[in-house]
Amino acid sequence: MSIENEFATVDLVANAGVATSGIDAFALSVIKAERQIRRLFTHIVFQCPAFTRVDIPDLRNALWERKRCYFEGFVRGIDAILPVSLEQLVGVPYPPLRDGIDNAIEVRNKVFHGQLTNQCLGQSDLLARVGEVRAWCQAVSSAGLQAVSYDGFQRNSFRKGGSDLAGTFKRQLPSVAEYRRFLADWVVRRDGWQPPAGW
Repeated sequence: MSIENEFATVDLVANAGVATSGIDAFALSVIKAERQIRRLFTHIVFQCPAFTRVDIPDLRNALWERKRCYFEGFVRGIDAILPVSLEQLVGVPYPPLRDGIDNAIEVRNKVFHGQLTNQCLGQSDLLARVGEVRAWCQAVSSAGLQAVSYDGFQRNSFRKGGSDLAGTFKRQLPSVAEYRRFLADWVVRRDGWQPPAGW
């Protein structure tokens, strides 16, 4: 799976020529961006030497059990493990791309809850936002391939990469129990989040 294949359905919806094409394609693109960052996170976690294929069900369950794990938390988790942050990997385009995806998620959340946004977005505006989301996904894809040889779109994020990859990590997760604690400390959304003591 590639970003082109992943966004093929978004393109089909966007080009359907119906009244809801803009909002439907926009919402679908945001879902794909959120899934990409989650998959990239779980792939990075799985590189820790403590985890093998037998741990996959427990790793999945640990994430499933944790409510309030969202996009920004997965980015924090990635940044807490990799030797350099996602922002550093993406480089100069990161701030505007991050602003764009954060705004897209906010708009999508309003729409999903039947609320109004204050942006009065028409069909052409929403389709332009699809392009912004795609640009974010492309940048994350390139950064992921560079850092861990995984773009967040390839199927099965629970697979090992290079044998020495985890040796570069700032933090190791030595057990599923530690992974659960890591999710609680770094990924779960809460107001006024601060890095855990000693970070």
